[in-house]
Amino acid sequence: MKVLVLPGDGIGPEITAATLDVLGAADRRLGLGLSFEVREIGLASLATDGTTLPASVLERVPEVDGTLLGPVSHYEYPAKEQGGINPSAALRTTFELFANVRPCRSREGLSVLRKPMDLVIVRENTEGFYSDRNMFAGTGEFMPDPDLALSVRKVSARGSARVARAAFELARGRRGKVTAVHKANVLKLSDGLFLREVRAVAQDFPDVELEELIVDAASALLIRDPQRFDVLVTTNMFGDILSDEASELSGSLGLGGSINAGHDICVGQAQHGSAPDIAGQGVANPASLILSAAMLLDWRGRRDENDALVSGAELVTRAVDSVLDDPATRTADLGGTLGTEAFAAAVAESVTGLPVGAR
Repeated sequence: MKVLVLPGDGIGPEITAATLDVLGAADRRLGLGLSFEVREIGLASLATDGTTLPASVLERVPEVDGTLLGPVSHYEYPAKEQGGINPSAALRTTFELFANVRPCRSREGLSVLRKPMDLVIVRENTEGFYSDRNMFAGTGEFMPDPDLALSVRKVSARGSARVARAAFELARGRRGKVTAVHKANVLKLSDGLFLREVRAVAQDFPDVELEELIVDAASALLIRDPQRFDVLVTTNMFGDILSDEASELSGSLGLGGSINAGHDICVGQAQHGSAPDIAGQGVANPASLILSAAMLLDWRGRRDENDALVSGAELVTRAVDSVLDDPATRTADLGGTLGTEAFAAAVAESVTGLPVGAR
């Protein structure tokens, strides 16, 4: 499996190196045939190539088997005309990575929830309120005069249907329930269209239960009754907010794995930002990117019917769980003492020692 590695900004290079150490351990253990091609993006490539996303990088994405993307500091980038392209947004829209899949599972001793949580949020990834990327040309946010700002929300039947299908297919292999999260009581046309398409897709999955919830209620029930949820599907901004809420409830945003998946291309990406305030200190928690890398292996393995990659993904995930189970081997943000490299070393050691295919 050829993996294009884009370390990104801030803590990106540190947690990416840690993640590659863990993947290397899994490769040695299971003979996965992994190879890594590292390319610079973000502020590093802006300094050398005048752009935060070189064309050569975009050209490589469809040629490899998967891409691993570190966090980026796009808020600090110059204007797009000056080379400041948001790599995360560009990858999602260029390659139609319409499903942002974010599992959230509570862990003993880390979660603030009274009841356990094990759910997946499937977020539409290319349109919605994200006005910097939802138009073919230009931006969906504009100012007719200095004192008036407008933003256009885009919801399409095609976008809604394909993310709904991804959610139902995922639920079919889990507990068989999809919750469509919306605000159709206010956004009658756009969320009404989203719900119309979700309901239509549901007809193809009679074995999966469909529930519909207003986003206000969904955000409250994530705290009060998280066990009711299996797979949640929703539009771009709602999914972004709810998945961050769920990850914090599960223990930390730093524990949230994530992939951006299309029909043929997948990008593994940490759920959190670039944290430039702690960059270079060796204290960043790499768990999110490690778990995202495991999800990338699983996506490729299932697509290619490669059992070894699926086993590798499961082994890496269990190794992260085993290290997090022990308070002594957690990172400082979780109350432990380990730095980035030491945590990765502990996970790699667990990968080497855990039995394969056992939970």
